[in-house]
Amino acid sequence: MNTLLWILVGILLYMSAAMALKSRGLLPDAVKVSGPIVTVHTKRGRAFLDRLAAPKRLWRAWGNFGVGIALVLMVGSFLAVLLSGISSFTDPQTAGFVRPQDALVIPGVNQFLPWAAAVDIVVGLLVGLVVHEGGHGILCRVEDIDIDSMGIALFAFVPMGAFVQPDEDSQEAADRGGKTRMFAAGVTNNFLVTVISFALLFAIVGSLVSVAPGVAVGGTLPGSAAEEAGIERGDVLVGVDGESVDGESSFSAALSDADREVTVDRKDGDPVTVRRDLIVTRAVVDGPIATGTEIRRVNGEQVFTESAFVAAVDGEETVDLGTENGTVRLPVGTFVSTVPSDGPLGSEGAPDTPTIVHSVGGEPTPDPEALSSVLSGTAPGDTVEVVVYHGDESDDPWGGDRAVYEVTLGEHPSEDYGFLGVGGIQTGTSGIAVDDFGIDAYPADRYHATLGGSGLGEDPVTTFVSRTFAALVLPFMSMIDPNAGYNFAGFNGELTNFYSVSGPLGAGVVFALVNVLFWTGWVNINLGIFNCIPSYPLDGGHILRSSVEATLARLPGDGSQVTVSAITGVISVAMILSLLGMLFAPWLLG
Repeated sequence: MNTLLWILVGILLYMSAAMALKSRGLLPDAVKVSGPIVTVHTKRGRAFLDRLAAPKRLWRAWGNFGVGIALVLMVGSFLAVLLSGISSFTDPQTAGFVRPQDALVIPGVNQFLPWAAAVDIVVGLLVGLVVHEGGHGILCRVEDIDIDSMGIALFAFVPMGAFVQPDEDSQEAADRGGKTRMFAAGVTNNFLVTVISFALLFAIVGSLVSVAPGVAVGGTLPGSAAEEAGIERGDVLVGVDGESVDGESSFSAALSDADREVTVDRKDGDPVTVRRDLIVTRAVVDGPIATGTEIRRVNGEQVFTESAFVAAVDGEETVDLGTENGTVRLPVGTFVSTVPSDGPLGSEGAPDTPTIVHSVGGEPTPDPEALSSVLSGTAPGDTVEVVVYHGDESDDPWGGDRAVYEVTLGEHPSEDYGFLGVGGIQTGTSGIAVDDFGIDAYPADRYHATLGGSGLGEDPVTTFVSRTFAALVLPFMSMIDPNAGYNFAGFNGELTNFYSVSGPLGAGVVFALVNVLFWTGWVNINLGIFNCIPSYPLDGGHILRSSVEATLARLPGDGSQVTVSAITGVISVAMILSLLGMLFAPWLLG
Protein backbone atom coordinates (compact mmCIF):
# COMPACT_ATOMS: atom_id res chain seq x y z
CA MET A 1 0.00 0.00 0.00
CA ASN A 2 2.91 2.40 0.70
CA THR A 3 4.25 1.88 -2.82
CA LEU A 4 0.82 2.46 -4.34
CA LEU A 5 0.36 5.58 -2.21
CA TRP A 6 3.65 7.04 -3.42
CA ILE A 7 2.69 6.29 -7.02
CA LEU A 8 -0.63 8.09 -6.58
CA VAL A 9 1.10 11.07 -4.96
CA GLY A 10 3.57 11.22 -7.84
CA ILE A 11 0.76 11.13 -10.40
CA LEU A 12 -1.11 13.92 -8.61
CA LEU A 13 2.02 16.10 -8.49
CA TYR A 14 2.77 15.44 -12.15
CA MET A 15 -0.84 16.21 -13.12
CA SER A 16 -0.86 19.46 -11.13
CA ALA A 17 2.41 20.59 -12.69
CA ALA A 18 1.28 19.73 -16.24
CA MET A 19 -2.06 21.52 -15.86
CA ALA A 20 -0.35 24.58 -14.38
CA LEU A 21 2.14 24.76 -17.24
CA LYS A 22 -0.65 24.35 -19.81
CA SER A 23 -2.83 27.07 -18.23
CA ARG A 24 0.10 29.50 -18.38
CA GLY A 25 0.83 28.72 -22.02
CA LEU A 26 4.20 27.20 -21.31
CA LEU A 27 3.44 23.95 -23.18
CA PRO A 28 3.27 23.70 -26.98
CA ASP A 29 -0.17 23.75 -28.62
CA ALA A 30 0.39 20.14 -29.69
CA VAL A 31 0.35 19.02 -26.06
CA LYS A 32 -3.07 18.66 -24.44
CA VAL A 33 -3.64 17.87 -20.76
CA SER A 34 -6.78 16.15 -19.44
CA GLY A 35 -6.17 15.27 -15.81
CA PRO A 36 -3.45 12.60 -15.64
CA ILE A 37 -3.78 11.95 -19.40
CA VAL A 38 -1.40 13.89 -21.65
CA THR A 39 -1.69 13.65 -25.43
CA VAL A 40 0.88 14.84 -27.93
CA HIS A 41 -0.67 15.67 -31.32
CA THR A 42 0.99 15.88 -34.71
CA LYS A 43 -0.03 16.02 -38.36
CA ARG A 44 3.09 14.21 -39.46
CA GLY A 45 2.78 10.63 -40.57
CA ARG A 46 -0.34 11.09 -42.69
CA ALA A 47 1.67 10.49 -45.86
CA PHE A 48 2.88 7.21 -44.36
CA LEU A 49 -0.72 6.15 -43.70
CA ASP A 50 -1.61 7.06 -47.29
CA ARG A 51 1.09 4.71 -48.55
CA LEU A 52 -0.12 1.91 -46.24
CA ALA A 53 -3.70 2.45 -47.40
CA ALA A 54 -2.80 2.14 -51.12
CA PRO A 55 -4.29 -1.39 -51.63
CA LYS A 56 -7.80 -0.12 -50.89
CA ARG A 57 -9.67 -3.21 -52.08
CA LEU A 58 -7.62 -5.37 -49.71
CA TRP A 59 -8.26 -3.06 -46.78
CA ARG A 60 -12.01 -2.85 -47.54
CA ALA A 61 -12.18 -6.64 -47.59
CA TRP A 62 -10.33 -6.70 -44.27
CA GLY A 63 -12.75 -4.09 -42.93
CA ASN A 64 -15.79 -6.08 -44.02
CA PHE A 65 -14.37 -9.16 -42.37
CA GLY A 66 -13.90 -7.14 -39.20
CA VAL A 67 -17.47 -5.84 -39.29
CA GLY A 68 -18.78 -9.40 -39.28
CA ILE A 69 -16.60 -10.34 -36.31
CA ALA A 70 -17.53 -7.15 -34.46
CA LEU A 71 -21.28 -7.67 -34.92
CA VAL A 72 -21.12 -11.20 -33.53
CA LEU A 73 -19.05 -10.08 -30.56
CA MET A 74 -21.32 -7.08 -29.99
CA VAL A 75 -24.34 -9.34 -29.55
CA GLY A 76 -22.38 -11.73 -27.36
CA SER A 77 -20.86 -8.98 -25.22
CA PHE A 78 -24.25 -7.28 -24.84
CA LEU A 79 -25.83 -10.44 -23.49
CA ALA A 80 -22.82 -11.35 -21.33
CA VAL A 81 -22.47 -7.88 -19.77
CA LEU A 82 -26.22 -7.46 -19.25
CA LEU A 83 -26.68 -10.88 -17.62
CA SER A 84 -23.55 -10.44 -15.51
CA GLY A 85 -24.73 -7.02 -14.39
CA ILE A 86 -28.11 -8.41 -13.35
CA SER A 87 -26.46 -11.35 -11.59
CA SER A 88 -24.16 -9.01 -9.66
CA PHE A 89 -27.24 -7.49 -8.01
CA THR A 90 -29.34 -10.64 -7.57
CA ASP A 91 -26.51 -12.91 -6.39
CA PRO A 92 -23.43 -10.83 -5.51
CA GLN A 93 -21.76 -13.71 -3.65
CA THR A 94 -21.14 -15.59 -6.90
CA ALA A 95 -19.12 -12.76 -8.42
CA GLY A 96 -15.41 -13.45 -8.27
CA PHE A 97 -14.18 -9.93 -8.99
CA VAL A 98 -15.32 -8.35 -5.75
CA ARG A 99 -12.88 -5.41 -5.90
CA PRO A 100 -13.51 -2.58 -8.40
CA GLN A 101 -9.77 -2.10 -8.92
CA ASP A 102 -9.56 -5.58 -10.43
CA ALA A 103 -11.06 -4.10 -13.60
CA LEU A 104 -7.93 -1.98 -14.07
CA VAL A 105 -5.11 -3.55 -16.08
CA ILE A 106 -2.54 -2.20 -13.63
CA PRO A 107 -0.05 -4.64 -12.08
CA GLY A 108 -0.01 -4.52 -8.32
CA VAL A 109 -3.42 -2.80 -8.19
CA ASN A 110 -5.25 -5.63 -9.91
CA GLN A 111 -4.79 -8.65 -7.62
CA PHE A 112 -4.37 -10.98 -10.62
CA LEU A 113 -1.61 -9.01 -12.34
CA PRO A 114 1.66 -9.08 -10.34
CA TRP A 115 4.43 -6.50 -10.50
CA ALA A 116 6.68 -9.11 -12.12
CA ALA A 117 4.55 -8.95 -15.27
CA ALA A 118 4.37 -5.13 -15.41
CA VAL A 119 6.83 -4.61 -18.29
CA ASP A 120 5.27 -7.39 -20.38
CA ILE A 121 1.75 -6.01 -19.81
CA VAL A 122 2.86 -2.48 -20.77
CA VAL A 123 4.45 -3.82 -23.98
CA GLY A 124 1.28 -5.73 -24.82
CA LEU A 125 -0.86 -2.66 -24.13
CA LEU A 126 1.34 -0.43 -26.29
CA VAL A 127 1.22 -2.91 -29.17
CA GLY A 128 -2.54 -3.25 -28.78
CA LEU A 129 -3.21 0.48 -28.81
CA VAL A 130 -0.84 1.17 -31.72
CA VAL A 131 -2.35 -1.51 -34.00
CA HIS A 132 -5.86 -0.56 -32.89
CA GLU A 133 -5.48 3.12 -33.72
CA GLY A 134 -3.39 2.28 -36.75
CA GLY A 135 -6.31 0.27 -38.10
CA HIS A 136 -8.59 3.27 -37.69
CA GLY A 137 -6.05 5.51 -39.40
CA ILE A 138 -5.52 3.27 -42.42
CA LEU A 139 -9.25 2.75 -42.97
CA CYS A 140 -9.80 6.50 -42.64
CA ARG A 141 -7.56 7.03 -45.65
CA VAL A 142 -9.09 4.09 -47.50
CA GLU A 143 -12.55 5.65 -47.07
CA ASP A 144 -11.22 9.18 -47.84
CA ILE A 145 -11.81 10.39 -44.29
CA ASP A 146 -9.37 13.16 -43.44
CA ILE A 147 -7.21 12.82 -40.34
CA ASP A 148 -7.07 15.85 -38.10
CA SER A 149 -4.11 14.64 -36.05
CA MET A 150 -2.26 11.64 -34.73
CA GLY A 151 -0.08 11.18 -31.71
CA ILE A 152 0.72 9.39 -28.50
CA ALA A 153 -1.11 9.30 -25.17
CA LEU A 154 0.58 9.15 -21.80
CA PHE A 155 -0.76 8.36 -18.35
CA ALA A 156 1.33 10.80 -16.34
CA PHE A 157 4.76 10.08 -17.85
CA VAL A 158 4.01 6.45 -18.82
CA PRO A 159 3.21 5.92 -22.55
CA MET A 160 -0.23 4.37 -23.01
CA GLY A 161 -0.32 4.11 -26.80
CA ALA A 162 -1.17 5.94 -29.96
CA PHE A 163 -4.33 7.56 -31.32
CA VAL A 164 -5.78 8.76 -34.60
CA GLN A 165 -8.26 11.64 -34.56
CA PRO A 166 -10.44 11.78 -37.71
CA ASP A 167 -11.75 15.10 -38.98
CA GLU A 168 -15.37 15.27 -37.75
CA ASP A 169 -16.83 16.92 -40.89
CA SER A 170 -15.06 14.47 -43.18
CA GLN A 171 -16.20 11.55 -41.01
CA GLU A 172 -19.82 12.69 -41.14
CA ALA A 173 -19.64 13.04 -44.92
CA ALA A 174 -18.40 9.46 -45.41
CA ASP A 175 -20.88 6.73 -46.32
CA ARG A 176 -22.25 4.48 -43.57
CA GLY A 177 -20.38 1.38 -44.71
CA GLY A 178 -17.05 3.19 -44.81
CA LYS A 179 -17.46 4.52 -41.26
CA THR A 180 -18.47 1.09 -39.98
CA ARG A 181 -15.40 -0.53 -41.55
CA MET A 182 -13.22 2.20 -40.05
CA PHE A 183 -14.54 1.61 -36.52
CA ALA A 184 -14.27 -2.19 -36.86
CA ALA A 185 -10.69 -2.11 -38.13
CA GLY A 186 -9.20 -1.49 -34.71
CA VAL A 187 -10.66 -4.56 -33.01
CA THR A 188 -9.89 -6.69 -36.06
CA ASN A 189 -6.24 -5.72 -35.84
CA ASN A 190 -6.24 -6.58 -32.12
CA PHE A 191 -7.55 -10.07 -32.86
CA LEU A 192 -4.94 -10.55 -35.60
CA VAL A 193 -2.18 -9.64 -33.14
CA THR A 194 -3.67 -12.13 -30.66
CA VAL A 195 -3.58 -14.94 -33.23
CA ILE A 196 0.02 -14.16 -34.20
CA SER A 197 1.17 -13.79 -30.58
CA PHE A 198 -0.43 -16.99 -29.34
CA ALA A 199 0.69 -18.97 -32.41
CA LEU A 200 4.29 -17.95 -31.74
CA LEU A 201 3.87 -18.53 -28.00
CA PHE A 202 2.52 -22.07 -28.43
CA ALA A 203 5.22 -22.91 -30.96
CA ILE A 204 8.09 -21.67 -28.77
CA VAL A 205 6.78 -23.31 -25.59
CA GLY A 206 6.12 -26.56 -27.42
CA SER A 207 9.57 -26.72 -29.01
CA LEU A 208 11.93 -25.04 -26.54
CA VAL A 209 10.38 -25.25 -23.05
CA SER A 210 9.89 -28.42 -21.02
CA VAL A 211 8.85 -29.19 -17.46
CA ALA A 212 11.76 -29.88 -15.12
CA PRO A 213 11.57 -33.40 -13.64
CA GLY A 214 10.60 -33.53 -9.99
CA VAL A 215 7.94 -31.93 -7.81
CA ALA A 216 7.46 -28.17 -8.24
CA VAL A 217 6.88 -26.53 -4.85
CA GLY A 218 4.31 -23.74 -5.10
CA GLY A 219 4.40 -23.20 -1.34
CA THR A 220 4.59 -24.88 2.03
CA LEU A 221 1.87 -25.25 4.64
CA PRO A 222 2.32 -23.12 7.76
CA GLY A 223 3.83 -25.14 10.59
CA SER A 224 4.49 -28.13 8.37
CA ALA A 225 7.59 -30.32 8.36
CA ALA A 226 8.60 -28.96 4.95
CA GLU A 227 8.46 -25.35 6.17
CA GLU A 228 10.54 -26.13 9.24
CA ALA A 229 13.12 -27.92 7.06
CA GLY A 230 13.57 -24.80 4.91
CA ILE A 231 11.79 -25.97 1.77
CA GLU A 232 10.19 -22.97 0.05
CA ARG A 233 8.36 -21.79 -3.05
CA GLY A 234 10.40 -22.33 -6.18
CA ASP A 235 12.17 -25.48 -5.01
CA VAL A 236 12.00 -28.57 -7.21
CA LEU A 237 12.23 -31.82 -5.25
CA VAL A 238 14.06 -34.46 -7.27
CA GLY A 239 14.83 -37.25 -4.81
CA VAL A 240 13.86 -38.94 -1.55
CA ASP A 241 16.56 -40.81 0.38
CA GLY A 242 18.66 -41.10 -2.76
CA GLU A 243 15.77 -42.34 -4.92
CA SER A 244 14.96 -40.11 -7.91
CA VAL A 245 11.40 -38.82 -8.30
CA ASP A 246 9.99 -37.24 -11.45
CA GLY A 247 6.50 -36.24 -10.33
CA GLU A 248 3.95 -36.13 -7.55
CA SER A 249 2.96 -39.81 -7.83
CA SER A 250 6.53 -41.11 -7.56
CA PHE A 251 7.24 -38.62 -4.76
CA SER A 252 4.22 -39.84 -2.77
CA ALA A 253 5.24 -43.46 -3.36
CA ALA A 254 8.77 -42.77 -2.15
CA LEU A 255 7.48 -41.05 0.99
CA SER A 256 5.08 -43.90 1.77
CA ASP A 257 8.01 -46.35 1.82
CA ALA A 258 10.34 -44.10 3.83
CA ASP A 259 10.88 -43.68 7.55
CA ARG A 260 9.63 -40.71 9.51
CA GLU A 261 12.85 -38.82 8.84
CA VAL A 262 13.77 -38.45 5.17
CA THR A 263 16.46 -36.70 3.15
CA VAL A 264 15.08 -34.75 0.21
CA ASP A 265 17.18 -33.69 -2.79
CA ARG A 266 16.47 -30.37 -4.48
CA LYS A 267 17.15 -29.38 -8.08
CA ASP A 268 19.20 -26.25 -7.34
CA GLY A 269 19.80 -26.52 -3.62
CA ASP A 270 21.42 -28.63 -0.96
CA PRO A 271 19.63 -31.73 0.33
CA VAL A 272 17.49 -31.17 3.43
CA THR A 273 16.41 -33.54 6.18
CA VAL A 274 12.68 -33.51 6.94
CA ARG A 275 11.25 -34.93 10.16
CA ARG A 276 7.63 -35.60 9.31
CA ASP A 277 4.57 -34.91 11.47
CA LEU A 278 0.95 -35.53 10.52
CA ILE A 279 -1.08 -32.31 10.27
CA VAL A 280 -4.64 -31.63 9.09
CA THR A 281 -4.53 -29.65 5.85
CA ARG A 282 -8.28 -29.40 5.25
CA ALA A 283 -11.23 -30.01 7.54
CA VAL A 284 -14.97 -29.49 7.57
CA VAL A 285 -15.91 -26.16 9.12
CA ASP A 286 -16.98 -26.50 12.77
CA GLY A 287 -15.79 -30.12 12.81
CA PRO A 288 -14.13 -31.79 15.79
CA ILE A 289 -10.63 -31.24 14.35
CA ALA A 290 -9.54 -27.95 12.81
CA THR A 291 -7.14 -27.27 9.96
CA GLY A 292 -3.56 -27.12 11.22
CA THR A 293 -4.11 -29.64 14.02
CA GLU A 294 -1.35 -32.19 14.53
CA ILE A 295 -2.55 -35.81 14.78
CA ARG A 296 -0.18 -37.86 16.93
CA ARG A 297 -2.01 -41.12 17.67
CA VAL A 298 -4.72 -43.35 16.24
CA ASN A 299 -6.31 -45.65 18.82
CA GLY A 300 -3.34 -45.03 21.09
CA GLU A 301 -0.67 -45.88 18.51
CA GLN A 302 1.75 -43.20 17.36
CA VAL A 303 1.43 -42.08 13.75
CA PHE A 304 3.72 -39.65 11.98
CA THR A 305 3.02 -40.28 8.29
CA GLU A 306 0.03 -40.30 6.01
CA SER A 307 0.61 -43.95 5.06
CA ALA A 308 0.63 -44.92 8.76
CA PHE A 309 -2.61 -43.01 9.28
CA VAL A 310 -4.29 -44.80 6.37
CA ALA A 311 -3.13 -48.17 7.71
CA ALA A 312 -4.33 -47.32 11.24
CA VAL A 313 -7.90 -46.43 10.18
CA ASP A 314 -8.18 -49.29 7.67
CA GLY A 315 -11.02 -51.61 8.61
CA GLU A 316 -12.02 -49.52 11.65
CA GLU A 317 -15.55 -48.19 12.10
CA THR A 318 -14.62 -45.64 14.75
CA VAL A 319 -11.24 -44.38 15.86
CA ASP A 320 -9.79 -42.26 18.64
CA LEU A 321 -7.50 -39.56 17.28
CA GLY A 322 -4.97 -38.14 19.70
CA THR A 323 -4.00 -34.51 19.03
CA GLU A 324 -2.17 -31.77 20.91
CA ASN A 325 -5.63 -30.63 22.05
CA GLY A 326 -6.78 -33.99 23.39
CA THR A 327 -8.46 -37.12 22.04
CA VAL A 328 -11.38 -37.07 19.60
CA ARG A 329 -13.51 -40.07 18.66
CA LEU A 330 -15.05 -40.11 15.21
CA PRO A 331 -16.56 -42.63 12.80
CA VAL A 332 -14.51 -43.53 9.73
CA GLY A 333 -16.06 -42.85 6.36
CA THR A 334 -16.78 -40.34 3.61
CA PHE A 335 -18.25 -37.06 4.81
CA VAL A 336 -21.25 -35.78 2.80
CA SER A 337 -23.07 -32.58 3.64
CA THR A 338 -26.44 -33.41 2.06
CA VAL A 339 -28.67 -36.47 1.54
CA PRO A 340 -31.51 -35.32 -0.77
CA SER A 341 -34.85 -36.86 0.16
CA ASP A 342 -35.57 -37.79 -3.47
CA GLY A 343 -32.31 -39.74 -3.83
CA PRO A 344 -31.85 -43.50 -3.30
CA LEU A 345 -30.44 -43.13 0.24
CA GLY A 346 -32.84 -40.36 1.22
CA SER A 347 -35.87 -42.25 -0.05
CA GLU A 348 -35.05 -45.04 2.43
CA GLY A 349 -35.54 -42.62 5.31
CA ALA A 350 -32.06 -41.16 5.75
CA PRO A 351 -32.42 -37.54 6.93
CA ASP A 352 -30.95 -34.68 4.95
CA THR A 353 -28.21 -33.82 7.44
CA PRO A 354 -24.40 -34.01 7.37
CA THR A 355 -23.59 -37.71 7.20
CA ILE A 356 -20.58 -40.00 7.25
CA VAL A 357 -20.93 -43.00 4.90
CA HIS A 358 -18.94 -45.78 6.56
CA SER A 359 -19.53 -48.65 4.14
CA VAL A 360 -21.51 -49.71 1.06
CA GLY A 361 -22.32 -53.35 0.47
CA GLY A 362 -19.97 -54.35 3.27
CA GLU A 363 -17.03 -52.52 1.67
CA PRO A 364 -15.48 -49.73 3.80
CA THR A 365 -15.56 -46.25 2.27
CA PRO A 366 -13.08 -44.25 4.37
CA ASP A 367 -12.71 -41.47 1.79
CA PRO A 368 -14.31 -40.24 -1.47
CA GLU A 369 -11.90 -42.26 -3.60
CA ALA A 370 -12.90 -45.46 -1.82
CA LEU A 371 -16.61 -44.58 -2.12
CA SER A 372 -16.26 -44.05 -5.87
CA SER A 373 -14.29 -47.29 -6.21
CA VAL A 374 -16.96 -49.30 -4.38
CA LEU A 375 -19.83 -47.75 -6.33
CA SER A 376 -18.03 -48.31 -9.64
CA GLY A 377 -18.46 -52.05 -9.05
CA THR A 378 -22.24 -51.72 -8.80
CA ALA A 379 -25.04 -51.25 -11.29
CA PRO A 380 -28.29 -49.24 -11.19
CA GLY A 381 -30.97 -51.33 -9.49
CA ASP A 382 -28.55 -53.17 -7.17
CA THR A 383 -29.63 -53.32 -3.52
CA VAL A 384 -26.80 -52.74 -1.06
CA GLU A 385 -26.44 -52.31 2.67
CA VAL A 386 -25.25 -48.82 3.58
CA VAL A 387 -23.87 -48.03 7.04
CA VAL A 388 -23.90 -44.33 7.93
CA TYR A 389 -23.56 -41.97 10.89
CA HIS A 390 -26.17 -39.20 10.88
CA GLY A 391 -25.89 -35.71 12.21
CA ASP A 392 -27.58 -35.16 15.57
CA GLU A 393 -29.62 -32.11 16.59
CA SER A 394 -26.54 -29.92 16.11
CA ASP A 395 -25.84 -31.42 12.66
CA ASP A 396 -22.79 -33.20 14.09
CA PRO A 397 -22.32 -36.56 12.31
CA TRP A 398 -19.24 -37.32 14.42
CA GLY A 399 -21.41 -37.55 17.53
CA GLY A 400 -24.56 -38.79 15.80
CA ASP A 401 -26.28 -42.15 15.55
CA ARG A 402 -25.27 -45.20 13.55
CA ALA A 403 -27.88 -46.37 11.03
CA VAL A 404 -28.11 -49.14 8.45
CA TYR A 405 -30.19 -48.89 5.26
CA GLU A 406 -31.01 -51.29 2.45
CA VAL A 407 -30.67 -49.00 -0.56
CA THR A 408 -31.63 -49.68 -4.17
CA LEU A 409 -29.09 -47.72 -6.21
CA GLY A 410 -30.35 -45.35 -8.89
CA GLU A 411 -29.15 -44.21 -12.30
CA HIS A 412 -25.97 -42.14 -12.08
CA PRO A 413 -26.34 -38.84 -13.99
CA SER A 414 -22.95 -39.15 -15.72
CA GLU A 415 -21.61 -42.69 -15.11
CA ASP A 416 -22.84 -46.20 -15.87
CA TYR A 417 -22.67 -47.49 -12.29
CA GLY A 418 -25.02 -47.21 -9.32
CA PHE A 419 -25.98 -43.88 -7.76
CA LEU A 420 -26.20 -43.52 -3.96
CA GLY A 421 -27.71 -40.05 -3.86
CA VAL A 422 -25.44 -37.93 -1.65
CA GLY A 423 -24.03 -34.45 -2.21
CA GLY A 424 -21.36 -32.11 -0.91
CA ILE A 425 -18.72 -34.82 -0.69
CA GLN A 426 -15.67 -33.64 1.25
CA THR A 427 -12.07 -34.74 0.73
CA GLY A 428 -10.20 -36.93 3.20
CA THR A 429 -11.27 -39.42 5.85
CA SER A 430 -14.42 -38.27 7.66
CA GLY A 431 -13.95 -34.84 6.12
CA ILE A 432 -10.35 -34.54 7.34
CA ALA A 433 -7.44 -34.40 4.87
CA VAL A 434 -3.97 -35.00 6.33
CA ASP A 435 -0.41 -34.49 5.13
CA ASP A 436 2.89 -35.54 6.70
CA PHE A 437 5.18 -33.39 4.55
CA GLY A 438 3.44 -30.09 3.90
CA ILE A 439 4.15 -28.91 0.37
CA ASP A 440 1.65 -27.51 -2.08
CA ALA A 441 2.61 -28.66 -5.58
CA TYR A 442 2.52 -26.12 -8.40
CA PRO A 443 0.68 -27.37 -11.55
CA ALA A 444 3.66 -26.83 -13.85
CA ASP A 445 2.65 -29.74 -16.15
CA ARG A 446 -0.88 -28.40 -16.58
CA TYR A 447 0.16 -24.86 -17.49
CA HIS A 448 2.91 -26.11 -19.80
CA ALA A 449 0.38 -28.25 -21.69
CA THR A 450 -2.05 -25.30 -21.93
CA LEU A 451 0.64 -23.10 -23.48
CA GLY A 452 1.65 -25.57 -26.18
CA GLY A 453 3.59 -28.30 -24.46
CA SER A 454 1.22 -31.06 -25.54
CA GLY A 455 1.38 -30.32 -29.28
CA LEU A 456 -1.51 -29.45 -31.61
CA GLY A 457 -3.08 -32.90 -31.81
CA GLU A 458 -5.09 -34.21 -34.75
CA ASP A 459 -7.15 -31.00 -35.17
CA PRO A 460 -4.76 -28.02 -35.01
CA VAL A 461 -7.47 -25.36 -35.48
CA THR A 462 -9.70 -26.67 -32.69
CA THR A 463 -6.69 -27.18 -30.42
CA PHE A 464 -5.47 -23.64 -31.10
CA VAL A 465 -8.88 -22.09 -30.36
CA SER A 466 -9.43 -24.10 -27.16
CA ARG A 467 -5.87 -23.39 -26.02
CA THR A 468 -6.38 -19.66 -26.66
CA PHE A 469 -9.50 -19.56 -24.50
CA ALA A 470 -7.69 -21.52 -21.80
CA ALA A 471 -4.79 -19.04 -21.88
CA LEU A 472 -7.20 -16.15 -21.32
CA VAL A 473 -8.22 -17.44 -17.89
CA LEU A 474 -4.72 -18.39 -16.68
CA PRO A 475 -4.14 -15.09 -14.81
CA PHE A 476 -7.17 -15.88 -12.59
CA MET A 477 -7.17 -19.67 -12.91
CA SER A 478 -7.65 -20.28 -9.17
CA MET A 479 -11.05 -18.57 -9.39
CA ILE A 480 -12.19 -20.65 -12.35
CA ASP A 481 -10.84 -23.90 -10.88
CA PRO A 482 -10.09 -23.77 -7.12
CA ASN A 483 -8.26 -27.10 -7.45
CA ALA A 484 -5.63 -25.37 -9.60
CA GLY A 485 -4.45 -23.46 -6.54
CA TYR A 486 -2.34 -20.96 -8.46
CA ASN A 487 -2.81 -18.31 -11.13
CA PHE A 488 -0.37 -18.07 -14.04
CA ALA A 489 1.06 -14.65 -14.90
CA GLY A 490 4.01 -15.74 -17.00
CA PHE A 491 7.35 -17.46 -16.51
CA ASN A 492 8.54 -15.09 -13.82
CA GLY A 493 10.64 -15.26 -10.68
CA GLU A 494 10.95 -18.61 -8.97
CA LEU A 495 8.47 -20.18 -11.40
CA THR A 496 11.25 -20.39 -13.98
CA ASN A 497 12.84 -23.08 -11.76
CA PHE A 498 9.99 -25.41 -12.73
CA TYR A 499 10.91 -25.38 -16.43
CA SER A 500 13.93 -26.14 -18.61
CA VAL A 501 14.89 -24.48 -21.89
CA SER A 502 16.64 -26.14 -24.84
CA GLY A 503 18.04 -24.69 -28.06
CA PRO A 504 20.58 -21.98 -28.86
CA LEU A 505 18.84 -19.21 -26.93
CA GLY A 506 19.39 -18.78 -23.22
CA ALA A 507 16.63 -19.43 -20.71
CA GLY A 508 16.35 -15.71 -19.87
CA VAL A 509 15.80 -14.77 -23.52
CA VAL A 510 13.21 -17.51 -24.10
CA PHE A 511 11.26 -16.74 -20.94
CA ALA A 512 11.29 -12.99 -21.69
CA LEU A 513 10.04 -13.64 -25.22
CA VAL A 514 7.21 -15.99 -24.24
CA ASN A 515 6.13 -13.62 -21.46
CA VAL A 516 5.84 -10.73 -23.91
CA LEU A 517 3.95 -12.93 -26.38
CA PHE A 518 1.59 -14.21 -23.67
CA TRP A 519 0.65 -10.76 -22.40
CA THR A 520 0.53 -9.21 -25.87
CA GLY A 521 -1.98 -11.84 -26.98
CA TRP A 522 -3.90 -11.60 -23.70
CA VAL A 523 -4.13 -7.80 -23.68
CA ASN A 524 -5.05 -7.56 -27.37
CA ILE A 525 -7.93 -10.02 -27.27
CA ASN A 526 -9.33 -8.37 -24.14
CA LEU A 527 -8.89 -4.94 -25.71
CA GLY A 528 -10.73 -6.10 -28.84
CA ILE A 529 -13.59 -7.71 -26.92
CA PHE A 530 -13.97 -4.70 -24.62
CA ASN A 531 -14.16 -2.32 -27.58
CA CYS A 532 -16.98 -4.45 -29.06
CA ILE A 533 -19.28 -3.61 -26.14
CA PRO A 534 -22.13 -1.62 -27.75
CA SER A 535 -21.72 1.57 -25.74
CA TYR A 536 -20.18 4.98 -26.38
CA PRO A 537 -17.40 5.97 -26.74
CA LEU A 538 -16.26 2.44 -27.61
CA ASP A 539 -16.06 1.23 -31.20
CA GLY A 540 -19.02 -1.03 -30.53
CA GLY A 541 -21.15 2.03 -29.79
CA HIS A 542 -20.32 3.60 -33.16
CA ILE A 543 -20.93 0.32 -35.01
CA LEU A 544 -24.22 -0.03 -33.14
CA ARG A 545 -25.35 3.36 -34.36
CA SER A 546 -24.46 2.58 -37.97
CA SER A 547 -26.26 -0.78 -37.72
CA VAL A 548 -29.38 0.81 -36.25
CA GLU A 549 -29.38 3.46 -38.97
CA ALA A 550 -29.01 0.81 -41.69
CA THR A 551 -31.80 -1.32 -40.18
CA LEU A 552 -34.27 1.57 -39.76
CA ALA A 553 -33.55 2.75 -43.30
CA ARG A 554 -34.91 -0.57 -44.60
CA LEU A 555 -38.03 -0.48 -42.46
CA PRO A 556 -41.19 1.55 -43.00
CA GLY A 557 -41.95 4.28 -40.50
CA ASP A 558 -39.87 6.75 -38.58
CA GLY A 559 -36.19 6.34 -39.21
CA SER A 560 -35.12 9.76 -37.93
CA GLN A 561 -31.96 10.47 -35.99
CA VAL A 562 -34.10 10.95 -32.89
CA THR A 563 -35.22 7.31 -33.07
CA VAL A 564 -31.68 6.15 -33.76
CA SER A 565 -30.37 8.13 -30.80
CA ALA A 566 -33.10 6.76 -28.54
CA ILE A 567 -32.36 3.13 -29.41
CA THR A 568 -28.59 3.44 -29.18
CA GLY A 569 -28.87 5.53 -26.02
CA VAL A 570 -30.96 2.92 -24.20
CA ILE A 571 -28.54 0.13 -25.15
CA SER A 572 -25.52 2.24 -24.23
CA VAL A 573 -26.95 3.21 -20.83
CA ALA A 574 -27.86 -0.44 -20.15
CA MET A 575 -24.25 -1.45 -20.86
CA ILE A 576 -22.78 1.28 -18.66
CA LEU A 577 -25.09 0.43 -15.75
CA SER A 578 -24.31 -3.28 -16.16
CA LEU A 579 -20.57 -2.61 -16.16
CA LEU A 580 -20.89 -0.46 -13.05
CA GLY A 581 -22.96 -3.19 -11.43
CA MET A 582 -20.33 -5.82 -12.24
CA LEU A 583 -17.63 -3.63 -10.67
CA PHE A 584 -19.34 -2.26 -7.58
CA ALA A 585 -22.38 -4.40 -6.68
CA PRO A 586 -20.40 -7.45 -5.41
CA TRP A 587 -18.15 -5.12 -3.42
CA LEU A 588 -21.08 -3.19 -1.89
CA LEU A 589 -23.56 -6.04 -1.44
CA GLY A 590 -21.36 -9.14 -1.05
